[in-house]
Amino acid sequence: MSKKEHIEGINRNLTSYGDVGFSRYLRRAFLSSAGYDRIDLGKPIIGIVDTSSDYNSCHRQMPEMVQAIKRGVLQAGGLPLAFPTISLNEILTSPTTMFFRNLQAMETEEMIRAQPMDAVVLVGGCDKTLPAQMMAAISADIPAVSVVAGSMLTGSWRGERLGACTDCRRMWARHRSGELSEDEINEIEQALCSTGGTCMVMGTASTMACVVETLGLMMPGGATPPHSSGDRLKNCVVSGRQAVELARSGLKPSAILSPASFRNALTVLMSLSGSTNAVVHITAMARRAGISLTLDDYNAVAERVPVIVDCKPAGKGYMEDLHHAGGVPVLLKELESLLDLSTLSITGQTLGEQIKNIKAPGSWQTTIRRLSDPLYPKNAIVSLKGSLAPNGAVIKAAAASPHLIRHTGKAIVFESPEDAIDRLDNPELGITPDHVMVLRNGGPIGAGMPEAGSLPIPKYLAAQGVKDMVRVSDARMSGTAYGTIVLHCCPEAAVGGPIALVRDGDLIELDVEQKRIELLVGEDELALRKKSFVPPPTPKRGWAKLFAEHVTQADEGCDLDFL
Repeated sequence: MSKKEHIEGINRNLTSYGDVGFSRYLRRAFLSSAGYDRIDLGKPIIGIVDTSSDYNSCHRQMPEMVQAIKRGVLQAGGLPLAFPTISLNEILTSPTTMFFRNLQAMETEEMIRAQPMDAVVLVGGCDKTLPAQMMAAISADIPAVSVVAGSMLTGSWRGERLGACTDCRRMWARHRSGELSEDEINEIEQALCSTGGTCMVMGTASTMACVVETLGLMMPGGATPPHSSGDRLKNCVVSGRQAVELARSGLKPSAILSPASFRNALTVLMSLSGSTNAVVHITAMARRAGISLTLDDYNAVAERVPVIVDCKPAGKGYMEDLHHAGGVPVLLKELESLLDLSTLSITGQTLGEQIKNIKAPGSWQTTIRRLSDPLYPKNAIVSLKGSLAPNGAVIKAAAASPHLIRHTGKAIVFESPEDAIDRLDNPELGITPDHVMVLRNGGPIGAGMPEAGSLPIPKYLAAQGVKDMVRVSDARMSGTAYGTIVLHCCPEAAVGGPIALVRDGDLIELDVEQKRIELLVGEDELALRKKSFVPPPTPKRGWAKLFAEHVTQADEGCDLDFL
């Protein structure tokens, strides 16, 4: 990689005192108190975004990761300076981390711009942290390397291999149906998450890690090493070294990202049967790069790409299995005929050059399948349109029940996630397996778009053996969830979208093969209902007010309109 003489180092982004010489002098004086001399301060400065937090068990070993990155930076002749940002933890944040993704992206971007650094290593992992960091890196547009926490290792309960959080949901459903006792579910609770790290299935964190590696903003092989492994720490060291090389070459995200690199990312997304949340995040990242992605673009890729990665929730395996099978490099090799090999990465190589010497998936493993022997033929994630979602909705068809992908049923409506909690298990509602459960006011403006769309099966139906029903929502669901669940209905209920007008007993038609979701109510009747629609009140202050007034709808990535 060619070297350029443009390193600004510690003199980049000077504090404004009206005297440039004084700004530099004062900066050196204060850094002297931390033990840095002029030799230190003459090196390329590598910022390291550290999202360690006691609230974030996904990032439990991040301090060790940051030290490994620093080691790589020092080896390559740079000066590492770590700094904290918001740490979005999926489990301990109310109402949902999606509500704060854009806030983290703003904070991270501004700190990159405000502080002296010639390149930045962004260390994240938990679901919304990684897309927030990538949105920030794309907008700040300085040389950047993504490093993820990595997944947990699987646990075990009575000889059964378990992993968060698909198995969390599966076991909880068995408990709700009466199959598992209170003592048994308590035992399982202690076995699901055996180490630090992100969910070890193909949830949002794992999906986005694979996507970012495909986009070229992560070192090859960086998406899949488990959190607690030596491979994860070695990736940290290599990433630190590469950040110094990027500081010297000046290779920025804007020179790496292109429409072709995003098409490659969608190809990998579909081959993974990845998280539906990735549709929102990839769209937001692309828009930050000035690239328009529509739901039709997702469908076009889904039509030609089979699912070849056998990981839950669509398959049976776990992220550690994908890592041992060769990770994203081997997956890209198998997908080679479906990819644009001219795209660039932070290594300075094209995708074709990077995978040239990678071997195809070995027959000794079944986690990465051959294109000729897919786990699922195509259309893992399908974008739907129709009278219920004129601007679109999504469904993970690969994790849906085959007998429900074409279904017409009567609606039973819940006004909010809280309303569903209060009423869903009440037998007096008379919910049958043929009903379509509709959850509204769970969209970005209505509720911050929580992962509430995967409504549980009512207890009395679960006890009868019902495992799945059609569920429709303007909310999201966890990437670890499964079932016949239509999500991200646009426009959302809070802005008067058709989902706001659904009433109990209305017929809803789902046809995944035809990519349609229809509310079978006449236009005149809907126009009458529209007249009585009252939007929710706008929050009075703070982030909630800014978010509600400026967040875009799901089909545009749920970013803030001014970003």
